[in-house]
Amino acid sequence: MNFGMPTLLEIKSLSESAALCQELGLDFVELNMNLPQYQVNQIDIAEFAKIAEQHGIYYTIHLDENFNPCDFNEKVVTAYTETILQTIEIAKQLEIPILNMHLHSGVYFTMPDRKVFLFDEYQSEYVRKLIAFRDICTTSIGDSDIKICVENCGDFADACTQKGLEVLLESSVFALTFDVGHNAGAGYSDEPIIMKYAHRIAHFHIHDALGKSNHLILGSGDMDLMKYIDLAKSHDCRMVLEVKTVAGLRESVKWLRQNVEG
Repeated sequence: MNFGMPTLLEIKSLSESAALCQELGLDFVELNMNLPQYQVNQIDIAEFAKIAEQHGIYYTIHLDENFNPCDFNEKVVTAYTETILQTIEIAKQLEIPILNMHLHSGVYFTMPDRKVFLFDEYQSEYVRKLIAFRDICTTSIGDSDIKICVENCGDFADACTQKGLEVLLESSVFALTFDVGHNAGAGYSDEPIIMKYAHRIAHFHIHDALGKSNHLILGSGDMDLMKYIDLAKSHDCRMVLEVKTVAGLRESVKWLRQNVEG
């Protein structure tokens, strides 16, 4: 079972991230495309490959959280489509196995008594765009060993999100990321949907939680972390220790060694 680290704001360069990953005995760095240094036009394939080889690690990718292939503006959709296709080509060249994405819930109107999400209101348009996104990704990935994993963000109980998952998971190139901290922060409401598709779980984000607070150091909250580590093992998944600081990552690795690796 492989464990990795997220991109940390404290560390600006890839070489420093890779060095820390190696020092802590982790297997991979999840590159975060929300940051300027990990935009597709900033990724030097030869340099990234060299750094990975030097430190004995590999990469996964976290797509930009604004990534929204169902936007009603076609120019926006075109830009996102070009980005995902470029990212898939990068993944092929760097042998990146996982692209992690959020399923964007879109804009909502606040009515007197409720919120109305426009993807719910215009679901046929939403589904049409999502099918187009799914199919172009499926064609681009082809027989490459790359999975685009949809991460739960406390939103899997939403009807529109469930419809989106149903559409995407019709393709074998799509899978699930189980973010256990987001699940806990949402009162464990994501979990029934994830377990419905348990055979499609391919990736995990692990962090502790206490009430609605998550991204906590492993062992500092009230979650049954071993339950999810065992689930990840049973599905042969990777796990990102998704805490937000270097100090928190060090403490989480320490907890992991004490509780998982004896």
